[in-house]
Amino acid sequence: MEEGSRIDHFTVCRNIDLLHLKTHASIGRGNWITGFPLGPSRHFAQEKNRRPELIVGEHAAITHRHLIDCTNSVTIGKFTTFAGFQSQIVTHSINIEKNCQASVPVHIGDYCFVGTNCVLLGGSALPDFCVLGAKSLLNKTFTESYQLYGGVPARPIEKLSPDCRYFRRTEGFVV
Repeated sequence: MEEGSRIDHFTVCRNIDLLHLKTHASIGRGNWITGFPLGPSRHFAQEKNRRPELIVGEHAAITHRHLIDCTNSVTIGKFTTFAGFQSQIVTHSINIEKNCQASVPVHIGDYCFVGTNCVLLGGSALPDFCVLGAKSLLNKTFTESYQLYGGVPARPIEKLSPDCRYFRRTEGFVV
């Protein structure tokens, strides 16, 4: 935990190798953050580069009551808000073709806003300066910045102006 970072009460974090909160990053109340540790196991044995970790960028925030699976790396960029409650990040699943456990990282860019009750699946990415609308399913990697994505599955909805004040903040806390 770097300077000014904090984790609120009733947040559980277990079975990950790294939890890194950069300066002024925060994790709110009642979050459940879990993973599957490295080491001898039949699960994920074929994945040599798997990293069970959560990295939260400077001035980024995870609000309250989210489920975050860090079986593989979850990266949340600087000044990003993982907002509302009851969102999920799931980095692992069953590979039905190979009949084994498989995991893929999830990446959320800088200055993003993830709305309430979203699901982000392994291998998905939200680019810098984007919004993921409430109740959306992010199941792939998007690359276009300054975009509102939403729906099930998420798709581009509307271009966002680079002049939005949210994208130019110098302090993470939004009043």
